[in-house]
Amino acid sequence: MNILIKSATIIDSSSEFHNTTQDLLIENGTIAQIGNNLNNPKNYKELRLENLHVSQGWFDSSVCFGEPGYEERETIENGLKAAAKSGFTTVAMNANTNPVIDTNADVAFVNSKAAKNAVNLLPIGALTKTSSGTDLAELYDMSNAGAVAFYDYKKPITNPNLMKIALQYASSFRGLVCSFPQENKISGKGVVNEHITSTKLGLKGNPALAEELQVTRDLFLLEYTGGKLHIPTISTAKSVELIREAKKKKLDVSCSVAIHNLYFTDDVLADFNTNYKVLPPLRTKEDTDALVAGLKDGTIDIVTSDHNPIDIEFKKIEFDHADYGSIGLESAFGALQNIFTTKKTIDLLTKGKSRFGVENTSINTGNKADISLFNPETKYTFTRENIQSRSKNAIFEGVTLKGKVYGIISNNKVIIN
Repeated sequence: MNILIKSATIIDSSSEFHNTTQDLLIENGTIAQIGNNLNNPKNYKELRLENLHVSQGWFDSSVCFGEPGYEERETIENGLKAAAKSGFTTVAMNANTNPVIDTNADVAFVNSKAAKNAVNLLPIGALTKTSSGTDLAELYDMSNAGAVAFYDYKKPITNPNLMKIALQYASSFRGLVCSFPQENKISGKGVVNEHITSTKLGLKGNPALAEELQVTRDLFLLEYTGGKLHIPTISTAKSVELIREAKKKKLDVSCSVAIHNLYFTDDVLADFNTNYKVLPPLRTKEDTDALVAGLKDGTIDIVTSDHNPIDIEFKKIEFDHADYGSIGLESAFGALQNIFTTKKTIDLLTKGKSRFGVENTSINTGNKADISLFNPETKYTFTRENIQSRSKNAIFEGVTLKGKVYGIISNNKVIIN
């Protein structure tokens, strides 16, 4: 793949061309030249786009694609297409498939389905067999097959001794253990945040305490065992505080937050729209403010779309019975730009790769081209026409977003909307 990108503003703090507008000549998937008014003697295809900006390729640490088993929700092929058109060059795929990804053969299957794609797919293996929370899965074998972390998606490990053993065992090969932050005995049958809104609507509440107890437990276990712990999708102010203190102790812990938990509060639940039914639930303004502050000071390491396609029949029913989850790849960039500056948005979207064993590739001459292309200024209302996914359960439907994604250049391929 050979292409000449004309007049692109580079947003990459690790590049010597950061904050400058340059031409980029890419030959055979490698950045051959960066400079002003580059010539095109070999008549490569030229790419000129309005207010074009480029950055290192974006990363999402938590996506669900359904395949194998739930292809009606999303296939790996179409999921990666949606990721590419949303500006992501690397995504980590959760194990909530059927069968659950809990063996090296399952990991190998996922890798084979994603091979030769523009977007890099990183398989996350289940932490326990069939994600049932009873026995550890084949962690070491899955790691050898290419699993980058181990996580029972949205299922907390209720047995603290099992989590202790997981951290100890995985530390022998530097495996990353993920623990969903919820104490089920406290959350009970709660479906929304336990607060004034849940009382007004007559919906069962899931208190912040359920998350904070589990975070506290896991941090104590990490301090005892060592190892590497990732706490996905935190949602409360107290969780941010707890992780901030753990990092001061030099514990090897990271965490993420779902973009919708940054953007929405439980006030939006008034009309019982099941697209707002997510886990962890939407919480309060105090919590969203704390989460934003945690991203700004580095306490929270990663933002994720927490992309989770759900069949319409599991969403278009009573709120109590609807499944949790929203798609989010397509709206991730525009939603973040409503909260942060463009530079901070790009910083957040390009962080986290190293935690999952992937090297960041700066925009410099001689490096592999792993690039996202976008216009940060365009404003638009997010509608179903903007959805690339098979499922349409979009929490940001109807919201005005800022910024247009043009596509990606990755793995010697160009994907442009």
